[in-house]
Amino acid sequence: MDFMRHQIVSATEFKAKCLAFFDQIDQEGGTLTVTKRGRPVATVGPVKRKPFKTSEGILAGKVKIVGDIVNADFSDLWEVVTNPDRVLNPEKYR
Repeated sequence: MDFMRHQIVSATEFKAKCLAFFDQIDQEGGTLTVTKRGRPVATVGPVKRKPFKTSEGILAGKVKIVGDIVNADFSDLWEVVTNPDRVLNPEKYR
């Protein structure tokens, strides 16, 4: 099978060799037009891939850290932390 930049094949041939066509398009580029009874019905080509971005710096300029995130004290936000007996034994405080 000689692969050209653009090739025209019948639907029957495409069905029989589609995986091989996909491999060739992936490796060599180009496009493939599939015909049915001599009429073009589809064009197959390589996917336009976006360049891969590493996760390093992906949030740069989008996240702002305010204060100490390692030693932050959130105990005043949860009653179970500040008064666990009241939360765990509510009958005692009625």
